[in-house]
This record gives sequence, structure tokens and C-alpha cells, in this order.
Amino acid sequence: MLTAWIALAAVPLCYALLCLAQPFRRCRRCAGSGKTERRGDVVACPRCRGERWQLRRGRRLHNAWRRTHDAGTQRGPIR
Repeated sequence: MLTAWIALAAVPLCYALLCLAQPFRRCRRCAGSGKTERRGDVVACPRCRGERWQLRRGRRLHNAWRRTHDAGTQRGPIR
């Protein structure tokens, strides 16, 4: 039972470390090529806009949390 709890705690920790080490992943739609076919024509991938990389969901969540935290804790000028 204890090993199951440790395994459940390890999965989010490993994902958080992955998001820290590699914040970007390959685009799933174009498989990292930046191009996709639309009606027989090769066009830039609409999901990644031809850049081939996307920000991971965990990193996106972390960035949103940091923006919210920073906005709520900014100090004004000292008087």
C-alpha cells in the first residue's frame, strides 16, 4: 500500500521535473515538422503556427500561476 502512495506521488513530481527541464514538446498534429496537408496543399501547421514546438500543459499552468502570484504580490512605491 505504501508503494502505491509513493508511486502516485512520484508521477506528478516527475512530470513537474520534465516541465522544468524540457518546457516544450513536439507538436502532435504535424509531428514536429511544422507543416501539414490541407486539401492537398502543404501549409504551415495551424496548431503550432509552423514553429514545430508547443508549450507543455504543466508549464502553461505554472506560467499562469506565476503571473497571478506576481500580480497579487507586487509592491508599490515605498512612502
